[in-house]
Amino acid sequence: MINLKSAQEIEFMRRAGKLTAEARALAGSMVRPGVTTMEINREVDRFIRKNGATPSFYHYNGFPASVCISVNEEIIHGIPGRRRLQSGDIVSIDVGAQLNGFHGDCAATFPCGEISPDARQLINVTRESFFRGIANAREGKRLGDISAAVQQYAESFGYGVVREYVGHGVGTKLHEPPEVPNFGKPGKGPRLLRGMTIAVEPMINAGVPGVAKLSNGWTVVTADGKWAAHYENTILITGDGEPEILTAPAI
Repeated sequence: MINLKSAQEIEFMRRAGKLTAEARALAGSMVRPGVTTMEINREVDRFIRKNGATPSFYHYNGFPASVCISVNEEIIHGIPGRRRLQSGDIVSIDVGAQLNGFHGDCAATFPCGEISPDARQLINVTRESFFRGIANAREGKRLGDISAAVQQYAESFGYGVVREYVGHGVGTKLHEPPEVPNFGKPGKGPRLLRGMTIAVEPMINAGVPGVAKLSNGWTVVTADGKWAAHYENTILITGDGEPEILTAPAI
């Protein structure tokens, strides 16, 4: 069942979202050559806890870190470790924080040093596909209207839209109904109602949409080895026409 949030619950969601967005910004500011992914994880974990929250991802279903950090061909669920970032890498960082019983969830892909024009375009298109999608996040429309807009924009550049992993509802649980695919048909799916809080998160591959999972049981990579980007915000369906991005400022 889709949980519609009350005014008080929405305020709690705003607070969790704001903190989560700040944690994402901190992580992004650390992306530079020579920094290890574990150093980013450590600082973000410290920041979230210092602000009275807990990292949503820490030990979630057994995940061994507080931040998902995925580099180049890694799409999602990269495990932080000793890997040192290099100039030219693109780094997808997914952060969640639970505050007062409610979660925020957001992600972005950041350039490390000087990156290629192709990599820059992939990042920009992935981010823009999110905004194309949420232009349809209006009360009375259908979830498929968001999904179709994301897919249409990303595929217009010849990119592959990941099918196996999708967005989701967010609230007292990190993952709630409904699922929010990045592909679909307009006019299909659940009707969007005020009070819905959902994570819209395009995961876009430079090549084919297929994926594979590494032997660590977590990290998802592109099937063809080409690079991928990820962009996510938690949004609120309002009665005012425009959705509210709870994990603003958007990056």
